[in-house]
Amino acid sequence: MKRNGQKINLIDKRGDLGTTSLFSGERISKSSLRPEALGDLDELGSILGLARYHAKKLRIKKELLDLQRELFIVGSELAISPAAPVHLPQCMDQSRLAQFEAKVESLNKAAPIPEGFVISGRSLSAAYLHQARTVARRCERKVVRLFEAKEISNTCLLAFLNRLSVYLFLMAQYEDSKPDVVKT
Repeated sequence: MKRNGQKINLIDKRGDLGTTSLFSGERISKSSLRPEALGDLDELGSILGLARYHAKKLRIKKELLDLQRELFIVGSELAISPAAPVHLPQCMDQSRLAQFEAKVESLNKAAPIPEGFVISGRSLSAAYLHQARTVARRCERKVVRLFEAKEISNTCLLAFLNRLSVYLFLMAQYEDSKPDVVKT
């Protein structure tokens, strides 16, 4: 594996004492909030892979792959400390956020929204999408904490993560148009 043209030693053992490297080179504690948010993002990407594998609708398969790619851009932003002089070739900006919002709005028009609370489980892919939605919310909460601590400053990143759980809900609805519901 290479990063920035340099081979990465994946078994360098530097993390044996509880630290990890950021993309920008600094070493920080594995128990700090930034690696926790990155771990949630990694978990989310893995769940999206399961949802994509089991998805029945081609639109969802394509949109999930696009979303998985987008999460790597988000992750690279989260893996850079505010003090690092690293310039990323891609980041979550207003243009990228607008493109994402257009996808959310398009799916909002296409996905049936049931009356009541959705009970996941009728479709494996939709169940994975609902699980991904909950992980996305957990990740968002951690990124908000990073923002509040002034560890990140990109408000487009916050907006993206806020809309992400809605997008995943809409994907689940599109994938399973007749879910079980509880009416209250």
